[in-house]
Amino acid sequence: MAKAPVLTPQAEDFPRWYQDVINKAELADNGPVRGTMVIRPYGYGLWERMQQDMDARIKRTGTQNAYFPLFIPQSYLAREAEHVEGFAPELAVVTHAGGKDLEEPVVVRPTSETIVNEYFAKWVQSYRDLPLLINQWANVVRWELRPRLFLRTTEFLWQEGHTAHATREEARAFASMIHTDVYGAFIRDTLGMDVVLGRKTARERFAGAVSTLTLEGMMGDGKALQMGTSHELGQTFARAFDTRYLSAEGGREHVWQTSWGSTTRMIGALIMTHGDDAGLRVPPRLAHVQAVVVAIKGDEAVLAKVREIGARLEEAGVRVVVDDRTDTPFGRRAVDWELKGVPVRIEVGPRDLENGTAMVARRIPGGKTPTGVDELVGTLPALLEEDQETLLRESRERRESRTVDVATLDEAVEAAATGWGRIRWADLGPEGEAKLAEQGVSVRCLISEDGSVPGADDEPGAYALVARAY
Repeated sequence: MAKAPVLTPQAEDFPRWYQDVINKAELADNGPVRGTMVIRPYGYGLWERMQQDMDARIKRTGTQNAYFPLFIPQSYLAREAEHVEGFAPELAVVTHAGGKDLEEPVVVRPTSETIVNEYFAKWVQSYRDLPLLINQWANVVRWELRPRLFLRTTEFLWQEGHTAHATREEARAFASMIHTDVYGAFIRDTLGMDVVLGRKTARERFAGAVSTLTLEGMMGDGKALQMGTSHELGQTFARAFDTRYLSAEGGREHVWQTSWGSTTRMIGALIMTHGDDAGLRVPPRLAHVQAVVVAIKGDEAVLAKVREIGARLEEAGVRVVVDDRTDTPFGRRAVDWELKGVPVRIEVGPRDLENGTAMVARRIPGGKTPTGVDELVGTLPALLEEDQETLLRESRERRESRTVDVATLDEAVEAAATGWGRIRWADLGPEGEAKLAEQGVSVRCLISEDGSVPGADDEPGAYALVARAY
């Protein structure tokens, strides 16, 4: 029987527990420059799976991948006043390189709207060039004063999409599709996380956008985490960079644009949404290791059997690792795999060999069941799907049970101490939002009465979801 890993209990100190999991599950380390991180192989494997899944979804929209430079002339940002003002406190600026002062300082990419528009203005000539749909997988730098691994780091990895359209309606529809059909579907179907899709208030929207759509998840401690955003940029950047096209009627028109992004913050969300006092619990559809076959002892027959089981599972499409490191005690290895949150651990020892069985330990619901070796290939996929649904259900039940309707600012602050509050936007408004912010509580998003995304920031009857957030 595996001993429980030494982790700070969530109920005792949730932030410390979070850091313990990152360290002991070997996900990441702090980098040498404050606010940076080194993503270790197991953590990067999670990001690779996220990339692969999202990249396929993004490409199904007709979007193509490209790459834009890390360094951006500072003058580009200055061409859109609201944008540069919004990012100014976070910018890293290079003024000296190659042994001399630069004629013009360059900014290390905080986001790419400005440099993308410099090239969109060159590439878009006619309505036939539209829509122009571009995505890039890259790193960005935003100088972070209060860093926390995966959640807020000076440098992080992400994807950022940028599109140009002939009409406002097309741009708005595309931003909504990314919000719902790419991000929303990925987070729920693959990450197994319940999220609320809503619209940001004017105070919270992206600098330079006319509208920001967001996905907000409730973490295990009741705080909110922004999981991704999709922005309707209107013609803000098109006018700043003179990105225009020749319409079918012969007129010169500015394009309508979107931008949207998701980051390695999702790994932090994965930890805080599904993790427990034994470590990670990784959703099977995401897991780059869905099952590990563990040899309890170094008996040659046992080693041969675990390798055979691993090969059969791999042939059946299960992402599997064979752990035949019998020079390391079995208990330690079992604890390590629990910490890493591998959905299924298949244990084989001499007695199992005699019985023609293996012990199947399930990380997500817990418990062990002896299972015939010949039955593993047939039963494992169903167990993995069952565990995937369990995580989504638990996530949804947490959010529903810890979201309460409130009517006043004081009630909203009280609700945010343990979860989320839902208040009529008409009863709160921008003035109330500012007062909440003074107490560390923010409006995470606006939703319609039925829980759908409002068509506009000022939609009558809208509700505000308020919470403390990471």
